[in-house]
Amino acid sequence: MNRIDVVKGDITQRHVRAVANAANISLLRGDGVDGAIHCSAGPGLMCECGILGGCAIGDARVTGGYGLPARWVTHTVGPVWSGGANGERELVASCYRRCLDLAVLHSVRSSGFPAISTGAYEFPVYETTYITVTEVASFLESNSNMARVVFVCFSDEATDDYEAGITQPELDGELVRHG
Repeated sequence: MNRIDVVKGDITQRHVRAVANAANISLLRGDGVDGAIHCSAGPGLMCECGILGGCAIGDARVTGGYGLPARWVTHTVGPVWSGGANGERELVASCYRRCLDLAVLHSVRSSGFPAISTGAYEFPVYETTYITVTEVASFLESNSNMARVVFVCFSDEATDDYEAGITQPELDGELVRHG
């Protein structure tokens, strides 16, 4: 069974149980993916985010999906890339782990992820791809309750990098699919 997909598209339109949001530490509406998710979800999302008290880098919080097709949003704060010497790789890996942990707590069977930290936070896509694909594959190997994870890429570059990432020889060929 194929459990990881890579698609190019709009994460706000994915029919998955949860979508991850590349949020800022306040959890209030920002730019990029964050702004698109807030805009599509509607004002209820902003109200719920406002009472959560923010989120630390590498951690995650969960809210309802409101006007999104997804029932849940896992908001995670990725690191700003500053060359890789400040723990950025571990922090971005933690973002994915924490979102997946929260998904399990909410009985989520399918989840969509953007390329966290690769937009305004300037984490190079090629740097994050291996980290994130490895984290998700490892999680799926030990958590049969999660049926599917979709990497939803906005650009051709990110799509190509994620497709290359899921074909890593050390990943189980049955775990991944392109599409």
